[in-house]
Amino acid sequence: MLNYKRYKRTPVIDYPERKWPDRQIEKAPVWVSVDLRDGNQALVEPMVVDEKIEMFEELVKIGFKEIEIGFPASSQIEFDFLRELVDRKLIPDDVTVQVLTQCRENLIDRTFEAIAGIPRAIVHIYNSTSVLQRDVVFGMSKEEIKQLAVDGTRMVKERAAGFPGEIILEYSPESFTGTEPEYALEVCNAVTEAWGATPDNKVIINLPATVEMTTPNVYADIIEWENSNLARRDSVILSIHPHNDRGTGVAATELAMLAGAERVEGTLFGNGERTGNVDILNIAYNMFSQGINPELNIENINEIIEMYERCTKMKIDPRHPYAGKLVFTAFSGSHQDAISKGVKAMMERHPQIWEVPYLTIDPADIGREYEPIVRINSQSGKGGVAFVMDSYFGFKLPKGMHKEFADVIQKVSEKQGEVAPKQIMEHFKATYLDQKEPLHFKKLQMIDLSEEEDTEFDTQVTVQYTDHGIAKEFTATGNGPIDAVKRGLTEVLGVNIKIVDYEEHALTGGSNAQAAAYIHMLSVDDNRITYGVGVSSNITRASVRAIFSAVNRLFGARFDAEFARSTQ
Repeated sequence: MLNYKRYKRTPVIDYPERKWPDRQIEKAPVWVSVDLRDGNQALVEPMVVDEKIEMFEELVKIGFKEIEIGFPASSQIEFDFLRELVDRKLIPDDVTVQVLTQCRENLIDRTFEAIAGIPRAIVHIYNSTSVLQRDVVFGMSKEEIKQLAVDGTRMVKERAAGFPGEIILEYSPESFTGTEPEYALEVCNAVTEAWGATPDNKVIINLPATVEMTTPNVYADIIEWENSNLARRDSVILSIHPHNDRGTGVAATELAMLAGAERVEGTLFGNGERTGNVDILNIAYNMFSQGINPELNIENINEIIEMYERCTKMKIDPRHPYAGKLVFTAFSGSHQDAISKGVKAMMERHPQIWEVPYLTIDPADIGREYEPIVRINSQSGKGGVAFVMDSYFGFKLPKGMHKEFADVIQKVSEKQGEVAPKQIMEHFKATYLDQKEPLHFKKLQMIDLSEEEDTEFDTQVTVQYTDHGIAKEFTATGNGPIDAVKRGLTEVLGVNIKIVDYEEHALTGGSNAQAAAYIHMLSVDDNRITYGVGVSSNITRASVRAIFSAVNRLFGARFDAEFARSTQ
């Protein structure tokens, strides 16, 4: 039996004064990429310097103004990477690099050595403050842990005084979510006091969900409580650094922003330790879908994906929000039908606001394409198949024809799984357009009889065709060419047919425009019904081809049997 009693609930704070549930996200926070530090340290195969430089340049292109580039005091490759950025002048004037270090003097000295020559840098110090780590990792008291933070702050302040550029201090009470809120507040206030924080010399207080331990609303409560109780609040930039251990990192971040967080540290696509850091792109696209400027250049997600997968050697999950290969697809028939109708309504109405069922954004707005929106498999319905025929190939199937052709594709998908648009078109041709046996229409001559006296019908047609390869011809009259051809076939073939409906439309534009015609035909004697389709640059010829297509579909087997008997 699952031994759930081994675990206990994470304590929550009593905070009925919370205000965040009544707020809305109205603007983007300060985005901070930690891909080159948190993200890189979580890779099976960490990036080499060239790969880090490629990712850094892409992060700049995306629009990050603060980028944590690593822990330069921890290894030579981290140090060399930072120096490469400096020596090659790859850091734009409007981008601030951030470097991480523990609160140890030798590491802080090495960090300042690494950032020499940088006009503006964020030095990010941290130490763990949680109940568990104080006990089992450090064996230190609350006062001793707080003193580590204060000593680290003072060491950075002393070295910043002689640094030729600007130094911004960031402090993180690491494992914040496992720390008593009152104690975390005490430590953070001690840091801002030691730094001498002012409105003109602000400290970044970063409250990380180093381990996501409970529901997002609890994280939001704690962030709002800290936000309301921090000393020198006008001298603090309140930052968060959420992880995704419970799979709710995005939700926790969005609620924390409602609770007062001004700055968000995260990674592209959520790469990071264990289940990952918070996915900044996910949140940014969420904002975009709500009409909020995310203040990141994320119009071409495919370019970001290509860089990310190349540098990290990790693949994007096909169901990843916005970036996954399948997120703008629909296998369900009802979904496909709704998408088809929604896209059609957008084209007809030209609204200013995007509104299509099941698609929260226009895929084209982020560099995706419409082609993969509808995928056809055994769960798909008639609307999806019709949508593919329209959006890919321009055939606007009559509504009554949707199920007939969808049944054809359903049988294919039951055997092989997903059916690609190209295959759907191949089956459409085989089922309708290439129905040229046993009867194959060849030529039509038409005479307008409307000015002749005593004519019951106004159109006479002479149709040349082959029947099992044998050339034949008939002449008939009717109320228009379609009626005349139907009457002629009824007489020469001995079949009782009725044309229930007829539709036509242009397939392509220009002088070489093609037309498609659809004939809905009934076999009166046995009530069988089907569609025929014809295509030609001449709409009358397309209509006659559609008639022959329908006749072959209804009576082809019977004609073959009769021909076989006659030749024995």
